[in-house]
Amino acid sequence: MTTAETATVPFRFFALRVARTRRLGPSLVRVTFTGASEDALKGFASGGRDQSLSLFLPHPGQPEPVLPPLDTEDLYAVLGAWRAMDDDVRAVMRSYTVREQRREAGEVDIDFALHTATSAADAAGVGPACRWAQQASEGDRVVVLGPAVADNTGVRFRLPEDADEVLIWGDETALPAASAILESLPAGLRARVWLEVPYAADRLELATKADATVTWLVREEGAPAAVDAVRAAELSGSSPYAWIAGESGSVKALRRHLVNERRIDRRRVTFVGYWRKGMSEDALREVPETSEDEA
Repeated sequence: MTTAETATVPFRFFALRVARTRRLGPSLVRVTFTGASEDALKGFASGGRDQSLSLFLPHPGQPEPVLPPLDTEDLYAVLGAWRAMDDDVRAVMRSYTVREQRREAGEVDIDFALHTATSAADAAGVGPACRWAQQASEGDRVVVLGPAVADNTGVRFRLPEDADEVLIWGDETALPAASAILESLPAGLRARVWLEVPYAADRLELATKADATVTWLVREEGAPAAVDAVRAAELSGSSPYAWIAGESGSVKALRRHLVNERRIDRRRVTFVGYWRKGMSEDALREVPETSEDEA
């Protein structure tokens, strides 16, 4: 493969190690990564906003995630070989958001929402990444399948040029993405933001140049359901754009409200179900494809 062709590959594998960790609140921990070797992060190009990546983690007792050889540009072949490995051996894969990339420092931040297991499915699926993040320490190794070009399909938030108001809803799993999106908004743009978190101490200081109204929906304080909170708001924009992400049931209800009740063009509503109650991410991938209205 030529250098020019290699440069157009949108995603690549990157070997990382933990530089440090910081607890942001009861439900969120930030893990800062650097390259596992001097040039390991070379070519990593986050598009910002809600940039997603695939994070490969080791099982307990493993010094690093177990993956097939990564010395190929054929990502499908690598992923196929990874899926063929034994579940108890192959690396645990979970999807996360790049909270921030600092190119000069050679660092990437990923914020982990620390769920409490409420079912066997939660304990088996959500648990491994949460447990890893809680125990992560300097030098721990991971691998990510991340962006090699900034304009890539892992960035879902796409602000239309004519948008005069932005609506954002996210729960604690979407808080890193929502925070990065707010930082990207242009000065003066109206933004209505609802952020749902388990505890009052999960509130974060948010930076934005937008004219943003942020409402924290704290579950321990008896906050209303997502769709009820949004339904009660008066919106002023004539060309709104919405981004909603988090638990898939809440995302589905909110999208129906925005499209069917608010009459927002469905093409201007970006929605992402990051997780579903009672299901691990592995199980969620096995759910059959649904229609656009039910996704």
